[in-house]
Amino acid sequence: MNQFPENFLWGAASAAAQIEGGWDKGGRTPSIWDMAPEKKIKRKDSCRIGCNHYEHMKEDVALMKEMGLKSYRFSLSWSRIISEEGKINQKGIDFYNNLIDELIKNDIEPLVTIYHWDMPMWVYKKGGWLSGKIVELFAEYTKVAVDAFSDRVKYWIPMNEPQCFIMNGYMQGVHAPFKRRYLALAKMSKICMQTFSESVKVIRANAKTKPLVGIAMAAGAFVPESETKEDTENARHMSFDEGSGLMSNRWWCDPMLLGKGVSAYGVYRISDSFAKGICQKLDFLGLNLYAPYNDADWGGDGKKKPSGRPRNHIGWAVDERVMYYAPKFMYERYGLPIMITENGLAGNEWVCLDGKVHDTLRIDFLHRYLGELKKAVNDGVPVIGYQHWSVMDNFEWAEGYDQRFGLIHVDYQTGKRTLKDSAYEYKKIIECNGENV
Repeated sequence: MNQFPENFLWGAASAAAQIEGGWDKGGRTPSIWDMAPEKKIKRKDSCRIGCNHYEHMKEDVALMKEMGLKSYRFSLSWSRIISEEGKINQKGIDFYNNLIDELIKNDIEPLVTIYHWDMPMWVYKKGGWLSGKIVELFAEYTKVAVDAFSDRVKYWIPMNEPQCFIMNGYMQGVHAPFKRRYLALAKMSKICMQTFSESVKVIRANAKTKPLVGIAMAAGAFVPESETKEDTENARHMSFDEGSGLMSNRWWCDPMLLGKGVSAYGVYRISDSFAKGICQKLDFLGLNLYAPYNDADWGGDGKKKPSGRPRNHIGWAVDERVMYYAPKFMYERYGLPIMITENGLAGNEWVCLDGKVHDTLRIDFLHRYLGELKKAVNDGVPVIGYQHWSVMDNFEWAEGYDQRFGLIHVDYQTGKRTLKDSAYEYKKIIECNGENV
């Protein structure tokens, strides 16, 4: 075949907390990221203004159209839609209605992520992921979103990367709410899984058009040292090894996607009966892919890596083989069509003297990673879409604004947008459905 499927969802992704700004406008109330202590964010940055997408929305969609995007994955701000318990904020719903309408007008399929880390402060004060109260609160939030948008939205992703917002937020303490609650990690995992399960039920019961429901996982894989059967089997085993712990594919995906209990470190456990109770049949599995697990700070293979290895601006290894092995291993284990819900390169580009942004490394990255994804497709992995991270430079959580992942350069002082060279290259890739990678 040597090509991507017809109607492939070529797109780009973002998250509300990272681009929207307008943190106190239109009836919105603060999230845990709005209230993050400035000492926790590099250069004492804040997401409160971000890229001000809240006010630049039509301009940003026009740039997406210019890039030729077929789809756009974005998240809703919970506190923009429900400003406090029981209070629906119509102005917030209006903002997303306008965004969805603008996308559709420009032939861009909206892919909606319901939760991308920005828990409202009012939910956090009720216990957040430490309290079972969030299950009902999230279900109510899902119902409001589905009632408002499902006449035009068919792709739904209730959660983005539960591994990260639970473990980075409560185990490592490096993301909001910047806590360490080791003894409660299994409890929070189960509350999170139950919350997701109930959200899926609400979508399926209330959607006005037939929904396609998935999840975006901070997934990955070990890549084999060689393509021998032995090395490949070892890489597959390690990609789901119990020793990878609470950030692993197995801990999260086995209960949620297979209904199987799991354990980690001999301490944390999720029972088979609980897993069967929360398991939902999904329509696709979203993978957020950047670097192989071999090189991870946690759970890596422990082998010394070559000096001077290619890395992005955050320090993650650039190794495109993960774009072949992760979809392959995840599909073989879970049997769901794959969507790449995030993949991109952190750089630190600037507008050059000629007024352009020459990000040649990102162009090379695109071809490297998409070439491996095409290889997976040709080997029988059903891949339905690719969402480049990110549509524009943005607030990169605790890293602040130095890490630029965007296809669109953003001047954070003036708000000016500039399409990078990679945006034009991506347009060429989309126009030929990836035949040039």
